[in-house]
Amino acid sequence: MAGTSIAAGVLAVAATLTFGLAAVGGAAVTAQRAAGAADAAALAAADAASGAVPAPEGPCALAARVASASGTELTQCDLAGLVATVTVQAKYAGLAAVSRARAGPPEGF
Repeated sequence: MAGTSIAAGVLAVAATLTFGLAAVGGAAVTAQRAAGAADAAALAAADAASGAVPAPEGPCALAARVASASGTELTQCDLAGLVATVTVQAKYAGLAAVSRARAGPPEGF
């Protein structure tokens, strides 16, 4: 009987750890997805602002489309000349992973 109780306890602890690690892994993947989407959206907005990419709807609208295609939501887009700064948000298990990126020409150009 004691062996059965110990085995059940070990299995319960192992299952709890497995689910916990899966949740942490999923959150890490979501954070990386948000970071990649922010980078892509900022590059798209900066390219549209410079005229390198034709975007009839405007740089921030293009950034929103790119973020949406990456499974995230554009929450902020600021343009200062040719420099674009964007913030995107991705949801995982009711929590939000927020990432911010900036793109534009090198300083001094």
